[in-house]
Amino acid sequence: MNDLTPEKPEAGAAFEAQHANPQKSRMWMLTLGALGIVYGDIGTSPLYAVRETMLATGGKFPSHLAVLGGLSLIFWSLVIVVTIKYVGLIMRADNDGEGGVLALAALAHRSPGLSRRIKLVIGASAILGLALFYGDGMLTPAISVLSAVEGLAVESRTFEPLILPLTVVILIGLFLFQSHGTAKIGGLFGPVMVVWFATLAILGIFSIVHTPAILWAVNPYYAITLFLRAPWTVFVALGSVVLAVTGCEALYADMGHFGKDPIRYAWLIFVLPALLLNYFGQGAAILHDPRDASIAFFSVVPHWAHYPMVLLATIATVIASQAVISGVYSITRQAVQLGQLPRMEIRHTSAVDVGQIYVPRMNTYLCVGVVLIVLIFKSSSALAAAYGIAVTGVMVISTGLVAIVAARQWKWPLRYVIPVFGFLALIDLMFLASNSLKIVEGGWLPLLIASAVFVVMETWRTGRRAHQERIRDESMPTDLFLERADKTPVRVAGTAVFLTARGDAVPGALLHNLKHNKVLHERVVLTHVEVEDTPIVPPDKRIEVKKLGKGFYSVIVHHGFFETPDVPRALEEARRFGLAIDPETSTFFIGRETLVPAEHPVLGRWRTWLYMWLASSALSPARFYHLPPNRVVELGAQVTI
Repeated sequence: MNDLTPEKPEAGAAFEAQHANPQKSRMWMLTLGALGIVYGDIGTSPLYAVRETMLATGGKFPSHLAVLGGLSLIFWSLVIVVTIKYVGLIMRADNDGEGGVLALAALAHRSPGLSRRIKLVIGASAILGLALFYGDGMLTPAISVLSAVEGLAVESRTFEPLILPLTVVILIGLFLFQSHGTAKIGGLFGPVMVVWFATLAILGIFSIVHTPAILWAVNPYYAITLFLRAPWTVFVALGSVVLAVTGCEALYADMGHFGKDPIRYAWLIFVLPALLLNYFGQGAAILHDPRDASIAFFSVVPHWAHYPMVLLATIATVIASQAVISGVYSITRQAVQLGQLPRMEIRHTSAVDVGQIYVPRMNTYLCVGVVLIVLIFKSSSALAAAYGIAVTGVMVISTGLVAIVAARQWKWPLRYVIPVFGFLALIDLMFLASNSLKIVEGGWLPLLIASAVFVVMETWRTGRRAHQERIRDESMPTDLFLERADKTPVRVAGTAVFLTARGDAVPGALLHNLKHNKVLHERVVLTHVEVEDTPIVPPDKRIEVKKLGKGFYSVIVHHGFFETPDVPRALEEARRFGLAIDPETSTFFIGRETLVPAEHPVLGRWRTWLYMWLASSALSPARFYHLPPNRVVELGAQVTI
């Protein structure tokens, strides 16, 4: 027995190591994936952030203090805004593991003890944040790819006429590729971004070695001194400094895809050091020769590596653009599920990764918008004036929502909530105020995009509410209908599934079917799809079944705002409640309303026409809910709104 005793710890250690290694491998794979998806946007900021900051603080030939002070502002922005605020605090506010402004708003909305007014403010903030996100989604691909391709003209002006057409071709090709999905090449994103960040770090180190005095910029004294000597200049420059933290919302929005730890590890171990080394390297080059301010990024690149670096930068910006485009698809799906936007076609481009989706209509809007933006502004410097106001707007909203979560759900005392989030909000508001100065120069563009999206979403929400109220006024309560069900002369064999917007009323399609065909099916299933304010609904809570009597059943299908509703599949789960439904032999009835403007429309004339157009362009319920095409019957009705 004694001879066997020592083997037990060894066996136990081997067992633990065997099970720990797969977890470590998965963690590193997720971290690698986060490098390719999460950090594409903020990882390509070195292409323009230092250049714009130095030109803002010191002009074309910045002074010693302007260089150190401007770089100090960038350094502390990365530390406070990204590291402390997003990585440290905001990522704690996860909605069942999911992040993003809509998920955060839904989480804040669930906080106990909120007044109706605060809940309305949260709802409006969610819509505004989403609208600003779309503005950012159009600007990021434009400025990223354009700034990379502009590197061609640094060595030789002969390439300058090719910059604009080449940028447009790259962007159009990127959007045309979206329908094929990124499953095949997505695995390359992480390794390519590893090469990108490693290259940034190496170039930065070589430049710092030649001018190590730039490291003094770590001291906030230089930022404070610059502010005291030229407060207005620094305030204006904050609109350029914020370019270094664009993409920080992606840390939070992509949390559900990778988890908190991989995103945090990637930032603290790899991304942040690489960015800081490159930023300080660019600052060192400018400190050594102030004439390099206009080509800050390429000033640290050796001449022999210039064109390879342009190629690598272009690939990195395409990956960054892909990450933003995928984020727009994801947020669009959430908005559609939550009723903030009309139903749209959502295609899954991967049989393995459910997060890889393609939204054709949104892809077209993005492609047209991005190309027009490039053709209008024509240079990354001009686009930098437009970039930032959308990002800072979302940052302010996120800070406010997380403050509510901290006070109401984390149970933080107000003596902590007010100073912590008040300080963070003050920084966000300073960035926002500084960017507001650029409205005339180009900041009007994201505001115009956000305003258009906000009007569309608010019109859809308000119109949909008025639409549903009109249908409710004309519908019959289920209880009253069941009392009169015996008067129906004919019951035919089979199962009829009626989709209804409410669980307590008979849908108009059923009343029309009864009025015209004068028959009822042997089994009638009233199905109501309800979207929860959580990303994913557990399978055991997916469906509720209630027997109403006289062959009628009420079925409520629950799904989260990150899920794609599939009514036939959900109905198959009703078997465990004693209701066996075969989608291939059942008949699905849906209503198709023709909207007619009332004499005095609730929304006013032009918004009523806008809502009618949105409703007419919405995807059919049959396709949206994945109903079998050959088992669907549509019954028309006219609705006055």
